Amino acid sequence: MGHGTDILKTRLIHKLHRALERRLPEKRLFLRSDTETRFIRLKPETQLVGLMGSSLLVAWTIIATAILLMDSIGAGNFRDQAKRDQMVYQERLNALSSERHMRAEEALAAQDRFNSALEQISVMQSELLASEDRRREVETGLEVVQKTLREVMVERDRYRDEAQTLLAAMESGEGGTSTVGSSEMEATVALLSSVLQDTASERDTTISDAADALKQAEVLTEKLATMEKRNDEIFRQLEEAMTVSVKPLDKMFRAAGMNTDSMLNQVRRGYSGQGGPLTPLNFSSMGFEPDADSNRANRIIEQMDQLNLYRIAAQKAPFATPVKSAFRFTSGFGYRRDPKTGGRRMHNGVDFAASSGTPLYATADGVVVHAGWQSGYGRLVKIQHEFGIETRYAHLSKLRVKVGQRVSRGDRIGDMGASGRVTGVHLHYEVRVGGKPVNPMTYIKAANDVF
Repeated sequence: MGHGTDILKTRLIHKLHRALERRLPEKRLFLRSDTETRFIRLKPETQLVGLMGSSLLVAWTIIATAILLMDSIGAGNFRDQAKRDQMVYQERLNALSSERHMRAEEALAAQDRFNSALEQISVMQSELLASEDRRREVETGLEVVQKTLREVMVERDRYRDEAQTLLAAMESGEGGTSTVGSSEMEATVALLSSVLQDTASERDTTISDAADALKQAEVLTEKLATMEKRNDEIFRQLEEAMTVSVKPLDKMFRAAGMNTDSMLNQVRRGYSGQGGPLTPLNFSSMGFEPDADSNRANRIIEQMDQLNLYRIAAQKAPFATPVKSAFRFTSGFGYRRDPKTGGRRMHNGVDFAASSGTPLYATADGVVVHAGWQSGYGRLVKIQHEFGIETRYAHLSKLRVKVGQRVSRGDRIGDMGASGRVTGVHLHYEVRVGGKPVNPMTYIKAANDVF
């Protein structure tokens, strides 16, 4: 049985050999030297193996080239998309910045109009008070003149009665009245008549002055009502400007998980100077309580002060992106698969991937507390900011700051690299509050809503 099987195999091999010979006849490759000539026999089977190997090599080359071309095209499309996204992001930032500056200019212009209106109202109030004082003085003088006039009229009637009695006595020859007495009586009557005329003239003048004072008071009242209406319009513009400016900043800080009251108090302690245009208003010069307009103006001034505090705090907190060139996010905050060990591990920051040497920038004002090598982080920069916030920039290829150096937002602190425990070039960026890591994207996304 075994011998028959061997014969069958031999026949099959022989048939296969003859079939290959028809397609691939045996060839001889001659190798000649100075002393001898040798040849190599290329059997059909050998030629078949060579052709298959060449075909596999060509196929592998084609596939590898196609993969490289696809990767290159995909990378180019991704870079183009990243550039387009960056341009859109920059345009949005420029538009938001222009709108913010426009709102700030509108608020300042409204404040100037408001201050001018307040000055005019103060002048009008002073004139109105002076007019009221003059009116009261005229009314008082008029009352005195009227009282004097009534007294003089009573005296006149009394003297007139006495004169008539004396004249009657003189005509009847009683009482022994002489010519001298008659002359004195006529002089007295003439004097009383003159006094009565002067008093009547003074009364008419006083009444005319009182009427003029009342008309002037009415005119001033109308002007004051117009100024109050304009003042109310300015108040509304200021209140709207403050609402548009303050609310987005408050939303930004709250989205970042910060206690705005505590933060503003801390900023206020650092900037505790008082005076200037933000001094609370009080137009009363007699110790009275401020009126509704004064309280309204003081509320707007408080909002303006709050807006300034928010802006100061926003400059001191890391509301920015550390990479300004084209980049892509390669890993977020939270638990993930460790690229080195494959196990599950907490990732305390976010990763930005770009080319080696890409400039990196501080995301807020602060002081450099570490600039050197640290295990796992490689070349690392730590910056301490206000409100107990610290930012970390890891895996750098070059450090551009020193410990103790004070930096501002946008200052270059280093270059992107691949130092430390990494699998490729990228920036590992962390934000820590009170020593505990928080998601940096909270700050980055919150800033995108405002800046």
